[in-house]
Amino acid sequence: MEEETEMNTQSYSDSEPVYRWVIVAASAIMLAIGMGVMVNGISVFFIPLSQEFGWQRGSIAFINFSGLIGLALGGIIMGRVADRTSARSVSLLGSVVLGLCILASSWAETLWQFYVLFFLAGFLGAGALFAPLVANVGNWFKTGAGLAIGITAAGQAIGQGGVPFGTAVIIGAMGWRDALMALGLITLFLLIPLALLIRQPPEVQSGTTSSDISANAGELPVPLSPNVVAMWLGAAVLFCCLCMSVPLMHLVPLIQDRGIPLTDAGSVLFLMLLVAILGRVAFGKLADLIGAIKAYWIASCWQTVLVFGYIYIDTLNGFYIYAVIYGFGYAGVMTGLLVCVRVLTPISRRAYVLGIVMLFAWLGHGVGGYQGGFFFDLTGNYTISYANAAFAGIINLIIVASLFVTINRRRSGLAFVN
Repeated sequence: MEEETEMNTQSYSDSEPVYRWVIVAASAIMLAIGMGVMVNGISVFFIPLSQEFGWQRGSIAFINFSGLIGLALGGIIMGRVADRTSARSVSLLGSVVLGLCILASSWAETLWQFYVLFFLAGFLGAGALFAPLVANVGNWFKTGAGLAIGITAAGQAIGQGGVPFGTAVIIGAMGWRDALMALGLITLFLLIPLALLIRQPPEVQSGTTSSDISANAGELPVPLSPNVVAMWLGAAVLFCCLCMSVPLMHLVPLIQDRGIPLTDAGSVLFLMLLVAILGRVAFGKLADLIGAIKAYWIASCWQTVLVFGYIYIDTLNGFYIYAVIYGFGYAGVMTGLLVCVRVLTPISRRAYVLGIVMLFAWLGHGVGGYQGGFFFDLTGNYTISYANAAFAGIINLIIVASLFVTINRRRSGLAFVN
């Protein structure tokens, strides 16, 4: 009878269940679609919407900002609900709402309609996907969680490159309205079956409900409350994502401003995020080897040093080469952050804490994308926008380094007392 016990009620044994890799694959694909739409999917609509309605880029960028604010707020609530119920029920709700909102936006005629629909798509749609799915993946792994989370995050990278590129092709062939309609239908068709594959991990044995750090993660239990961890990482990722969002949202229009067609411009972003797949997996493994905070800092440094260089490029081949170099390192930021949340928080609060941290992340994405469009409208170029991104990256590096020092000091203090 014990062999017939359902997977979601069995206890961890020395051999971890093979189904955990199904969870990783399903979650990665769901994040590819959901985050590809919400994080920077609107980037290929800047010029089509501007040409049809005469809207400025700052106003169009606010569509993305509205969606990310919804995603930020929804992530906290849905993360808490997932901790109390199940990741499958929450992600199923998110799949339906996200698809319907994107579908409805194909009939939008005014900016406020876009703002409302994308806010709902973030709040009840993508907000029900990111934190619950990532936390659930981490909970399935006793060891090697960094690699698993890296693979899951790589799915997001695929989507953030593939969704804009594929949408750009559809826009060129059918127009922006039909592109949104197709995107909504594809979202519903793919996400709902994948959500049904999501399961809770095997029941965690008593004694592992606290911060169950992987033995090979290079991290030790930290005497910081989950709320303190959430606020510290949230402050760091606010500036980190402000830096990250500028090329994600404004690389395509920057390239178009060089006289390069939309499809070619979208292919540069696609290439950057294809390389990001390798970067996210690699930095996940690096987090297992040297520790999550160190891996996060290295990726953040890579991103900060290189982000401003985009404004000096004026050829398609130059953008391709730079996208490969930038994309590999920048991609490790999200993996490092997600593993940091896992190793510094207890299982019972993990999705909730991740929701809080990601609130700051999506807020940073929204502000970064908006300021990019705002300063372009103000100056007629992207110099200030990308300079602000680099400055925000420096602040993030200082905060992460301070967190690392604080944790080491507290560990030393505990060791001395003991």
